[in-house]
Amino acid sequence: MSAEATPRGSAQLYIRLLRHVLPYKGVFAIAIVAMIFTAVTETSFAALLKPIMDRGFVGPDPDFIRMIPWLLIAVLLGRAISGFIASYTMAWVGRRIVYDLRQRMFERLVYLPSGFYDDRSSATLVSKLIYDVEQASTATTDALTLMIKDTLTVIALLGWMFYLDWQLTLVFILFAPLVAYGVKTAADKFRKTSERIQDSVGGIGHVAKEAIIGQRVVKTFGGQDYEIDGFQRANNRNRQQSMKKAAVSAAMYPMVLLFVGVAIAVVIYLAINRPAPNSISAGTFVSYLGAVLMIMSPLKHLAKVNEKIQMGVAAANSIFTLIDEPEEQDRGAKTIDDARGHIQYRNVSFRYQRSNHNVLENLSFEVKPGQVVALVGSSGTGKSTIASLLLGFYRPDSGEILLDGIDTREISLQSLRRNMAIVTQETILFDDTIRNNIVYGYEGEVSESRLRNAVEAAHVTEFTGRLSHGLDTLVGEQGIRLSGGQRQRISIARALFKDAPILVFDEATSSLDSVSERLVREATEKLLANRTTLVIAHRLSTIEHADRILVLEGGHILESGRHRELIAKKGSYAQLYESQMLDKGRLAV
Repeated sequence: MSAEATPRGSAQLYIRLLRHVLPYKGVFAIAIVAMIFTAVTETSFAALLKPIMDRGFVGPDPDFIRMIPWLLIAVLLGRAISGFIASYTMAWVGRRIVYDLRQRMFERLVYLPSGFYDDRSSATLVSKLIYDVEQASTATTDALTLMIKDTLTVIALLGWMFYLDWQLTLVFILFAPLVAYGVKTAADKFRKTSERIQDSVGGIGHVAKEAIIGQRVVKTFGGQDYEIDGFQRANNRNRQQSMKKAAVSAAMYPMVLLFVGVAIAVVIYLAINRPAPNSISAGTFVSYLGAVLMIMSPLKHLAKVNEKIQMGVAAANSIFTLIDEPEEQDRGAKTIDDARGHIQYRNVSFRYQRSNHNVLENLSFEVKPGQVVALVGSSGTGKSTIASLLLGFYRPDSGEILLDGIDTREISLQSLRRNMAIVTQETILFDDTIRNNIVYGYEGEVSESRLRNAVEAAHVTEFTGRLSHGLDTLVGEQGIRLSGGQRQRISIARALFKDAPILVFDEATSSLDSVSERLVREATEKLLANRTTLVIAHRLSTIEHADRILVLEGGHILESGRHRELIAKKGSYAQLYESQMLDKGRLAV
C-alpha cells in the first residue's frame, strides 16, 4: 500500500477527496467570496420587504417608493454577478479535480502489475475512470457549492429572523433536530446504493464491450439474443439500484419539507395570535414571513447535499482503492545497456495467485546468446508463463532467472525490458497510424531510414503501397481495418524497429492464408536473425531449424534437443509433429 492508505470511513474518505481542492485554493477562495455575497443578496430581498411594506404601503414615503425599483435592480444585479462567479469558479475547480483524479488513476493503471489485470474486467476499470470520477467531482464541487452557499444563506436569513424576532426564531429552530434525523437516516442507504450503482455501471460496460469487440462472432453464431439478454440483466440491475436510491431521495425531501412546513405554520400562528403589546408591525411580519419562506429553498438543497456526498464517498472509495494499489515491484538497481542475451532459468517454480498448483516446477534450461529456443507443449504447460517471467511481468516463487549472469530481479524493469521485444500471438495494435504502431514507445526523433528498413524487412510495404495514406493509415481499434497477416507483419516490424537483442516470439500463423503465411515467415526469419529468441511454438513445422526445442508437460521439461534428434527419439515431440503433418495433409486434400 502507499503511504496514503485508503480510509474506509465516510468522513475520512470525504476529507481525503476534499484535499484535491487545495491546489486550487485561490480560485476556490474567489468562489467562497462570491457565495458569501450571494447569501447576502438573498437575505437582502427579505430585508427589503420590511421598508417596502412600512414605507410603501402602510405609511407611504414618495422618495422611498421612487428608490424601490433601483434597490431591487441593484440586489438582482449583485445576485446575478455573484452567482455567475460562484458557479463558474466552482465548475473550474471541479473539472481540475476530474482531470487530476483521472490522471492519477491512469498513471497508476499503466504501472500496475500484470497480476492486477488477471482478475479484473477492463470495462470495469474504464467505468472507474469515467463514471466514478464524475461522481467524486460532484461531491467536491456541487456538494460543496450547496453546503457553502446554502448554509451561508440559511445563516444570513436566520440572522435576519433573529434580528426581527428572536423568540419566534427559537421556536423555528426547535424543529431542526427532526430535519437532521431525517437526513442522517438516509445517509447510509445513499452510500450503499451508490456503491451498487457503480458496480452495475461496470457490469453494463463489461457486457457491452464484449458484444462490441466480438460482434462478428455474435453475428456468425446468432448470439444476438444471448447478448441482449445478458445486457438486459446488467441494465436492469442498474435500474433497480437507481430506483432504490430514488425511493430514498423521494421520501427524504418531502419529509424534510414537511418538518420545515410545520415549523413555519407554528411560527405564523404564534405571530398572529400574539397579545397586542407584543405584536409586530406589518412590515416586520411580512419581512419575517418572507425570510421563513425563502429559507425553504436552501434547506431543501441542503437535504439533497447528503445524497451527493454519499455518492461521492462511494466513488472516492473506488477511486482511492485503485490509486492505492501497489505498483509493479521494481527493486532492481542494476542496468544493462546492451545485453548479450545469455538467459538461464535455474530451478524456477511459479504459480498464479488464484491457482492451487504450480504452473512451473523446478524448471531449468539455458539459452546462449544468439540461439533460438522453441517452447512446445499443449495449452497450460507453462510456455507463456516462461516468457512472462523473463519479461518481468511476474516474479518466480522460487529459483532465479539470469540475464548475462545477473538475476533479473536485480535489474531494473526499465533496463530489462529495454533489451527485449515481444511479438504476441494475439497481435496488439493501437487505434493509431501504422507508423505510430511500429515506432511505439521509441523516445527521440525517429530515423526514417531505420523505419524504412523495418517495414521492408517485415513486408509491410507490400500492402501499405495500396493504401491511400500509406504508413499514416489509421488501423482502427485493435487493427480491425487490416487482415490478420497485415497485423502480424506490423507487429514484427515493431520488434524489428526496436532492434532489441532478445526477442520473445509467440508464433501463430495457422489462421493465415498461404501467401500471408509465407510473407510472415520471411519477416520472422529476418526478425530472429542474430537475436536470442524464445519462440512459443504452435506449428512445429516453423521451428525445425531452432537451435533447441523444449517440450513441456506439467511445468517440467519432458524432452529437449534439436528437431531431428527429437524426431529420432520417437517420443512426445515426434508424435505431436506427426499428428500435425497428418492434419496438414488432410487439409491439403
